[in-house]
Amino acid sequence: MSYSLPSLPYAYDALEPHFDKQTMEIHHTKHHQTYVNNANAALEGTEFADLPVNELIAKLDQVPADKKTVLRNNAGGHSNHSFFWEGLKTGTTLSGDLKAAIEKDFGSVDAFKAEFEKAAATRFGSGWAWLVKKGDKLAVVSTANQDSPLMGEAISGASGTPIIGLDVWEHAYYLKYQNKRPDYIKAFWEVVNWDKAAELFSAAK
Repeated sequence: MSYSLPSLPYAYDALEPHFDKQTMEIHHTKHHQTYVNNANAALEGTEFADLPVNELIAKLDQVPADKKTVLRNNAGGHSNHSFFWEGLKTGTTLSGDLKAAIEKDFGSVDAFKAEFEKAAATRFGSGWAWLVKKGDKLAVVSTANQDSPLMGEAISGASGTPIIGLDVWEHAYYLKYQNKRPDYIKAFWEVVNWDKAAELFSAAK
């Protein structure tokens, strides 16, 4: 079983004006496709080739040393981007159990957003900001490059089940926002798929 580029559940211009069409198309067809191609090449002929990508990145400590870095970066990139596309949609609203949990664990929705924005803005270089479920609590974490909380603390410095994630690599925003990462982070709140986040939160209980 080799990995393949997932189709987006919306058109490339569906998130305009917050995320622009050109960036979405390049991000999906070029960057994500490269992660898929590189991961498949590294996995060919190995005992790990049939593992679903999220299972694979959770077992990086079992991967041969000569494959570990390439799979950490590229299987990580495939997993993270597959998650990212599903988590984007205009017109959804934070409500219900997830909203109540955010208010309980962060004090307020605004306090959560401020903590998430800080994690995204202060991630030096390339990486991700995440809202994760850890045990019975929600937490904001960030990871470098294409690391994921699914890789665990020993590898990525973070752990938990991702609920929402934001790509803060420059390729995710530079065409529209240039060096203004904080503006891109603010725009993210307009395209978070809170319905998907609620579904993931419910499943993570």
